[in-house]
Amino acid sequence: MNRDLTCGKPGTVLRNFCIPLFGSIIFQQLYNIADSLVAGKFIGENALAAVGNSYEVTLIFIAFAFGANIGCSVVISRFFGAKDYKSVKTAVYTTFIAGGILCAVLMILGLLFNSAMLELIHTSAEIFADSYLYLKIYIWGLPFLFFYNIATGIFSALGDSKTPFIFLAISSSANIAVDILFVKSFGMGVAGVAWATFLCQGISCVLAVLVVFHHLKSLDYHEKCSLFSKKILAQICVVAIPSILQQSFISVGNLVIQGIINSFGASVTAGYAASVKLNNLVITSFTTLGNGVSNFTAQNLGAGKTDRVKEGFKSGIKMVFVICIPIVVLYLLAGRAFVNFFINNPSQSALNTGVQMLRILAPFYFVVSAKLVADGVLRGSNLMKQFMMATFTDLILRVVLAYLLSKLLGTIGIWCAWPVGWSIGTAVSLFLYRRSYKSAKSIR
Repeated sequence: MNRDLTCGKPGTVLRNFCIPLFGSIIFQQLYNIADSLVAGKFIGENALAAVGNSYEVTLIFIAFAFGANIGCSVVISRFFGAKDYKSVKTAVYTTFIAGGILCAVLMILGLLFNSAMLELIHTSAEIFADSYLYLKIYIWGLPFLFFYNIATGIFSALGDSKTPFIFLAISSSANIAVDILFVKSFGMGVAGVAWATFLCQGISCVLAVLVVFHHLKSLDYHEKCSLFSKKILAQICVVAIPSILQQSFISVGNLVIQGIINSFGASVTAGYAASVKLNNLVITSFTTLGNGVSNFTAQNLGAGKTDRVKEGFKSGIKMVFVICIPIVVLYLLAGRAFVNFFINNPSQSALNTGVQMLRILAPFYFVVSAKLVADGVLRGSNLMKQFMMATFTDLILRVVLAYLLSKLLGTIGIWCAWPVGWSIGTAVSLFLYRRSYKSAKSIR
């Protein structure tokens, strides 16, 4: 169901729109969490390390899919807010065509350089074969990843956050069952984990795309539309490319950090693989809520209702802080149980690594969540230079400090790099948001 985000009390509208988004990303993360959980529990510690190691490479592909998602979402939100339904439809067709071409290029590169990427991050010999196999199967499933992300971006642009939630709730739950079936019953090992994700994500992708075109039919514009527009593609790229660069550089930064972690041995890699899943669950959730703020901002700017943007920002901050409280408490008090949940009979080194990382990072979720809401406003306002500035400040600091502090403090130095990067990056994001909002010409 399409929803106009330009009417009603901003806080209530944003909350009702974002809560299903939050639920969706929780289920989205269950794909990766289920893979790690089944690998660690039913195969072994090295299998968990292999899946976690491969995941850092997959983040590069996810970065491109995310860029396509947010690029089309912001642009279509503006058209939808302005009631320009002809451009909405053309933007949808254009995104699918351009996204398909980009996906094909990435698949070719991924299959050619699979082994080289794993060697680049110093993958241990004992987990190399499983990492290679998992990543190869994942790359074959890239079309599902791309078109599903594009579909969810379109749903969000049209104010529909419930449909993606329903798809993900069903498919991610099925993924857990199929993971266990393939690994425990069929004995397929790491390949079973990868094929389960391939199958379940493929089904949800096909259904999501079909529903997108059903939604388009409900728009009040029935004349023939162009299937491709260079002008609209350029507008999408203005938002998508910085978003891709942001996520890509974050992924490259994570690969550098993964390489540093791998140098401490397979047990530390396994502990990190467990805790980073839990950390990414939180960060990705807040990023998705920030995307919801972007859609809210873009629709209201398209409708010329600038004052609602500030109210949306305040409501977004309140929402993420409320979500932070139980997560921080759980990670601080029950971190050992969460990490232990991923690994069957974990070594003490793996367990200590995961718990230590969670306890250092969790209190700073309040900080990074504020940054991601501010970034959502900047992106929805098309202030991509400011958005990139805040992102790179955080990323560069985290990578450089992880390298330097690991030499002085070991693994604890790596974990400490996150809070420092988040804190300074948040200060930059909030400053740029406030300065931009005060300028009437900056947000429009």
